[in-house]
Amino acid sequence: MTIAARAPISRTVPTFLELEITGRCQLSCPSHCYAAAGPTRGHGMMTGDDWRHVITEAARIGVTKVQFIGGEPTQHPDFAALVTHALDHGLAVQVFSNLYRVKPQWWALFTHPRITLGTSYYSDHAAEHDAITGRTGSHAKTRANIVEAISRNIPIKVGIIHLRDGQRTEQARAEMVALGATHVNVDHVREVGNAATAARTLPSVTQLCGNCGDSRAAIGPDGQIWPCVLSRFLHPAGNVREATLSDVFDGDTWATLVAAIPRRPQRGACVPDSCTPNEDSCQPSPGVVTACNPDSDGSDCSPAETEACNPAYDD
Repeated sequence: MTIAARAPISRTVPTFLELEITGRCQLSCPSHCYAAAGPTRGHGMMTGDDWRHVITEAARIGVTKVQFIGGEPTQHPDFAALVTHALDHGLAVQVFSNLYRVKPQWWALFTHPRITLGTSYYSDHAAEHDAITGRTGSHAKTRANIVEAISRNIPIKVGIIHLRDGQRTEQARAEMVALGATHVNVDHVREVGNAATAARTLPSVTQLCGNCGDSRAAIGPDGQIWPCVLSRFLHPAGNVREATLSDVFDGDTWATLVAAIPRRPQRGACVPDSCTPNEDSCQPSPGVVTACNPDSDGSDCSPAETEACNPAYDD
C-alpha cells in the first residue's frame, strides 16, 4: 500500500530533543529494542563536550525539553554531568532508563523539579519480564526502583510494550497502577531495530506515529539527526559534529525528510512530544481504551489511548 507523503511543514525549531547518548545497555531485549542496544555496544563518536555543546545550543535556539535515552543513558560516564548541564540551562529533562541500576547519588538528582523518569516494564511475572529483557533479575531490580521513585514522589512514566500473545500486559498495567504509578502506557512493538530483524521485515515509515519532526528531533550517539529515535533507518538530516542545530533545522534536507513521513489522521488535540517505543506510546495497542489523561505538562505521547488522542488512528 502506498501512503502519500505529507506536504512540507513550516520550518520551526523542535522544542523537544531526544539525546541518545549511548548504545550501551545492561539488557539485550533481543525481540524489540529499536536501537539494537546491548552490553557490548559503545558510546559512539560524540564526546561529553560534544553533548554539552548540543545542549547549550538547543537551549539557545528554543528547545525547552530534552530526553536522555540510549541504550541505557546512565551507562554513559558523563550522564549525571550532562543532566546537570541541561538543568543549568533551564531545560526540562526526562531520563528514560531501564532502572536496572540506580546509584544512590542519582536519587537526589532525580528529585529536581524539572526532571521526570521514564522506564519500560513488560510483565508482573519475573520470568516473563526477564525473558523479554534477556537479563535474569531485571524484573526485580526495575520494579524495586519504580517503587523507590514513586515513594520519593518522582514523576515516572511506565511504558508497557505488548510483544506477543499471552503476555501479561494488562496485569502489568494493573500492578503499576496499584503501586501508585500515575502514567502507565501500553504500546505494541514497532518493527524497527531488533523487532524488524526478528520479524524479517524492513523498517518502514508506516511504523512511525506521523508526527515525527513536527516538534521534536533525535540525535544519535554519532551525532546524526533524525525526526525521532524510531526513524533512524532513514537517511539523517545532518550531523551535529559537522553543523549547528540551527543550520540543520533550517535546511532543505530536514524539511524533505520530515515531509517524507506520512501524517496520520488525528482526532482531538492531544499532541505528543516524544515517539519512544518504550516510554511514550504514540499508537496504543489495539483494543485498549482508557480515559484521556495527558501529563500535567502536556507532554505525554500516549495521553489517551483512545481514538480521540491516538496520533496514529486511521478511519
